[in-house]
Amino acid sequence: MFNENRTAYYSSAIDLQPIMRQVYMWMGLGLFLSAVTAFLTVSTSLVRLAINPAVLIVAIIAEFALVMGISFGMRRMSANMAMGLFMVYAVLNGFTLSVVLLAFSGGTVAIAFLSTAGMFGAMSIFALTGKVDLTRMGSFLGMALIGLLIAMFLNIFFRSSAFDFLISIAGIVLFTGLTAYDTQRIAQMASEMRVQQGDDAIKFSIFGALQLYLDFINLFLFILRLLGGRRD
Repeated sequence: MFNENRTAYYSSAIDLQPIMRQVYMWMGLGLFLSAVTAFLTVSTSLVRLAINPAVLIVAIIAEFALVMGISFGMRRMSANMAMGLFMVYAVLNGFTLSVVLLAFSGGTVAIAFLSTAGMFGAMSIFALTGKVDLTRMGSFLGMALIGLLIAMFLNIFFRSSAFDFLISIAGIVLFTGLTAYDTQRIAQMASEMRVQQGDDAIKFSIFGALQLYLDFINLFLFILRLLGGRRD
């Protein structure tokens, strides 16, 4: 299907710009809310909750539930509910990510963020302007993600620094690829659905923003993991 629509996809690049701008706008808002929440958490008494294992586990479970709810319930929910759930997720994720600010030095976090932004931007531009069909990578990337999760689980027991290094490299490569894949997939879906305004456009933008937000955050975490630079 993708190959049959390639000409239409590229000829409609101008038409896609408004909806893709909305996708990146919502993604940027999500990252902003997460960053502000993480900073406020480590700067106030909320940090006591963030380092509480029980609270952290509940927060992570809630995050997972929100992602599933937004991803699979998008068609049935209103645009206002989609916006609200996405912002709640971004804030909650910022709360859980605050432990990262506690574990790593500010300089390391800044370098990791700038590196992530550069790589994410480059892969997004490549996906939107390049004429390479990335949609066939979906199955491969899915299997690679499962393999990565298994490797991370096993290393909980092995605690091998060399294995951890390889996992970090694999994670960076995987989420770099997922960034390009998801960007092109979202742009293709927008082209086929022809959504440009109204509630459907808002819900589609949030759906796309969530996918790219997750790619960005995971890429950031693996880069941070590779850099090290933990606080003493």
